[in-house]
Amino acid sequence: MTLSFAPGDLVRARGREWVALPAPRPGVLALRPLSGSESDTVLLDPRLEIAPVGPARFDLPEEAAPTVQSKAALLADALRLTLRRGAGPFRSAAQLAFEPRIYQLVPLLMALRLQTPRLLIADDVGIGKTIEAGLVLRELMDRGEVDAFSVLCPPHLVEQWTIELKSRFGIDAVAVTSGTAARLERGLPLAQTLFDAHPYTVVSLDYIKAEKRRDAFARACPDFVIVDEAHACVGTHKGRQQRFELLSGLARDPDRRMVMLTATPHSGDEEAFARLLSLIDPEFASLDFDDPKYRERLARHFVQRRRIDLTSGDWGEDRAFPRHETTEVPYRLSSAHLRFQEAVLDYCFGVVAQAGSGQRERRLAFWGTLALMRCVGSSPAAALSALRNRLLSEPDRIEPQIYDEDGDDEDAVDLEPGAAWEADPALQSLVEQAERLAGEADPKLDALVGILKPLLKKGANPVVFCRYLATAEHVRDGLRAAFPKLRIEAVTGVLTPDERRDRVADMAPDDDEEDNVQRILVATDCLSEGINLQQFFDTVVHYDLSWNPTRHQQREGRVDRFGQPAAVVHSIMMFSPDSAIDGAVLEVILRKAQEIRSATGVTVPLPDERGPVTDALMASMMLRRGERRQLVLDLRLDDGARQMDARWRDVAEKEKRSRARFAQNAMKPQEVAPEWEKATTLLGSPQAARAFLERAMARFGVPLEERRSILLAHIHALDPALRERLGERGMKESVRLATAEPAPSGVSLVSRAHPLTATLAEALLEASLDPNTLSSLGIGRVGAWSTPAVDQMTRLALLRVRYKLTVHARRERLLLAEEAALVAVRNGEIAATGEAARILLDTPAAGDPAPAARDRLIQRAQQDLSHLLDGPIAAFVRGRAEELTADHARLRTAAGSTSRVSVEAVLPPDVIGLFVLMPSEV
Repeated sequence: MTLSFAPGDLVRARGREWVALPAPRPGVLALRPLSGSESDTVLLDPRLEIAPVGPARFDLPEEAAPTVQSKAALLADALRLTLRRGAGPFRSAAQLAFEPRIYQLVPLLMALRLQTPRLLIADDVGIGKTIEAGLVLRELMDRGEVDAFSVLCPPHLVEQWTIELKSRFGIDAVAVTSGTAARLERGLPLAQTLFDAHPYTVVSLDYIKAEKRRDAFARACPDFVIVDEAHACVGTHKGRQQRFELLSGLARDPDRRMVMLTATPHSGDEEAFARLLSLIDPEFASLDFDDPKYRERLARHFVQRRRIDLTSGDWGEDRAFPRHETTEVPYRLSSAHLRFQEAVLDYCFGVVAQAGSGQRERRLAFWGTLALMRCVGSSPAAALSALRNRLLSEPDRIEPQIYDEDGDDEDAVDLEPGAAWEADPALQSLVEQAERLAGEADPKLDALVGILKPLLKKGANPVVFCRYLATAEHVRDGLRAAFPKLRIEAVTGVLTPDERRDRVADMAPDDDEEDNVQRILVATDCLSEGINLQQFFDTVVHYDLSWNPTRHQQREGRVDRFGQPAAVVHSIMMFSPDSAIDGAVLEVILRKAQEIRSATGVTVPLPDERGPVTDALMASMMLRRGERRQLVLDLRLDDGARQMDARWRDVAEKEKRSRARFAQNAMKPQEVAPEWEKATTLLGSPQAARAFLERAMARFGVPLEERRSILLAHIHALDPALRERLGERGMKESVRLATAEPAPSGVSLVSRAHPLTATLAEALLEASLDPNTLSSLGIGRVGAWSTPAVDQMTRLALLRVRYKLTVHARRERLLLAEEAALVAVRNGEIAATGEAARILLDTPAAGDPAPAARDRLIQRAQQDLSHLLDGPIAAFVRGRAEELTADHARLRTAAGSTSRVSVEAVLPPDVIGLFVLMPSEV
């Protein structure tokens, strides 16, 4: 006789009970241990088993061990926290190692309302686009809709993505870069790609965009893709064109889900914006979004919020972000430094005057001038390095370096640029002057020390951003001499990404240090993306001005972001009114970009066509000398200045129109918050997880130790069996826990998904189900006590309820879900459920009856249990299934979604515990 098991059925095999899951093929069973996780799932063929496989029941045994009120409440907590396959609309809630803000759920709800999710998330820097994309991914994975995915991002963000996916979402993804791909492909069968072997990947865009890899990736690419920094995939230069070709090829598959992230979607370039929108839908590239019906159509796919949208509206985020104060601080050059700058300018202008009329030769002379003047304005050390390296540079790479572009080679982001000028006596003279200045007092460094002293007195922890490696090392050494008692480190491109992250993490205070230990970090732009600094730092000093407004925003965005504990973040721009190059950059680029940001709330990048920018900068420098008007006219540099002014005005107007057309206000907090609150109440909030950890560790005889702003869980003092289980999950000695975000480096946030929470909950539940496991704890499954919470006898049933979720879509899927439920029964009827029943259980007992009386009460309750399961409890479970079906339907109603979810209860539910509550007066 062949037995047939449906998903949700209980099965006995290999001496234990299992839950049947959807089987991969006929004749095979997919079984998960009754109290285990999906990672413990096995496949077996009943015909090959030694002992027969048969149906099972999960009954409350007559000999179940008794327990007391406090342990019964702990058991209820453990059950709730072990169940990770929620039946509600947010299936991912139990898998998250953080508590998302309500506004961060908006893109998730938008994705759930689309038949094929394609989103462009264009929220401001620091709001949490990575979290928003990860929520969409995790939810679709837990719904069984995503089996494989790829995150495509710039190379310097690959590690950040892999860390975020693991630490926040519990997803182990493989990094695919030029340095890892060969190793990942080694040993694979010819017919298998690394994307077949590794379904979860984070891929460097600059590695995969190459033509020889692009086509192969398009064939192997998963049907869910996240694209970070999507604005860098549209544009005119070769690298962006290659990226766009890659993405447009992926987008041609109408079933591929895509989530694209950018903080600068429009930036005044309507053609680039149209190309970006074409990845959502080809029609979007040509639609007139001044027409409200088209804007409404786009609003289903496009979300864009500035911080002010969240802090001044109904989202309740007035303290989610700090206030940002920006100041400009001038400093004066010494006479020696001023003479050196003038000598370098004279030399450069001489090269420009002799460059001839050829476009390329003249442009190279301009680039060489700007590159050298950037180094001179940065520090004598940077100037010396640049002057010595004149003949070692590649001319075609100078322009991207001048304008701080995100290039393919992020490791070279802080190297001093050079130009192919031939060595001559005048150049050697400049080298000798730079060598002398490098050994003398530096007025710019002295100015920095003067800026930092009052800030440090107020308790600030600054990050000082320098443009060049030589400057960063010079500044680090100078600050260590000026502030010998402070912790001062430098992070530059000479360090690998891992070493950069470790160096920042090492600046965290040790457990035995005070929180007010101050620190200064000196960094180049290798740190302006990829590593968040809000945990340790609250001030940004732009020691060197960035020539790309977006880079300025990225620097400040490392500190000024969600989770910054300081109420105010300061950013300071240092500049010298004596410096021709500082004045030119402020006039031509930074102040104009700041005006646009003040008017629109958006930082706009430089235009892709950099010719007018170069001309305007050269003209500004020459005119500041007061004697180069004729050279400006001869070289027609005034044209560039006029073009830049017109360009900035055009960008500002286009950005204002864009904001008016595309502002996302379609979804309100009241549409989002209630649904999420339902899920967290049912599954256990972060506060509930902390309360459980405190009670559980105390029950195990090792209370949590409060250490200033963190908690210490001493794993080494636990029972050996528990130590071994925790050791398998990477926890040894003492685990450092944070109770609020941002968690300091080396400290993890307390959550229901934390391995310590999960392991202890599983151990306690197993201890109640198996008397031989941790028997010393006395976690029984039945009990009776008197309590002031009731005025007549009430029975509490602690249930594990299974549901079958059928997703009716293009491909019908059957999922298995579980919930913990607490039901209070009085006089044969349901008296309370959910939180109301939980209050009854949590109320401390007024007293415990004599053992004989307790046993009689428990025995009578067990005798009546069968009737309750067939009657009021069965009705409650069916009603809950109907409620869940309605919850799913409510979230899928908009935007023409044709999929729906039906929920069916699996009866009877498992009775984990049964407790009798007596009025305390009796």
